[in-house]
Amino acid sequence: MHPGALQRLLTWLSPAFPIGGFAWSAGLETAIVDGVVNSPPSTRDWIEGSLRAGAIATDAIILAHAYRAGPNPEALSEVADLTLALTPSAERHAETIAMGRAFLQAAAAWPGFDLARLPHPCPYPVAVGVVAARQDVPLADTLIAFVAAAVHAQVSVAVRLVPIGQSAGLTVIAGLEDLVTETAGRAVDASLEEIGTMAYAADIAQMRHETLQPRLFRS
Repeated sequence: MHPGALQRLLTWLSPAFPIGGFAWSAGLETAIVDGVVNSPPSTRDWIEGSLRAGAIATDAIILAHAYRAGPNPEALSEVADLTLALTPSAERHAETIAMGRAFLQAAAAWPGFDLARLPHPCPYPVAVGVVAARQDVPLADTLIAFVAAAVHAQVSVAVRLVPIGQSAGLTVIAGLEDLVTETAGRAVDASLEEIGTMAYAADIAQMRHETLQPRLFRS
């Protein structure tokens, strides 16, 4: 990868990139409150489910299709509509829209793409895919960074809320490296017809989070 492209990718998927990702738990807060996730092993199991057959796997496939559809506004709009249709809860819907909007606003610091030609709203994985394509960041590398960042975000929730501690959180991240690579690799050439999840517990947790009180996260 070109050094400039690598720097952009590291910046865009960094926790410091101002998209507000720290405010969302994707239902993990509900699982923690219920006691389903209460340790490093259960944290890893929860995230592994999302990587194999849940939202992270779905978003990676969406990103790949948005990356390739970038020059075609109609195709890009269809991918965006599908992304929103696949969100199982109101909070998940709000999450992907809010993060997508914030990502595009922040990424505007790099010239080269016209925000007016993008779908409105533009879900987060679609926004990342489009921006990466127009900045000539390779798709395979973008997918690995995107999937890894999603894992890091989930571990961060567990570190703060279970809490499992930073060292245990890093052990979870290290243990999921191969699966992150596998998930990203599958997404490169996956068709939209291959999207399908079996992460029902996570979907239900996201729905139940809408009435969870008190709570620290927005989803």
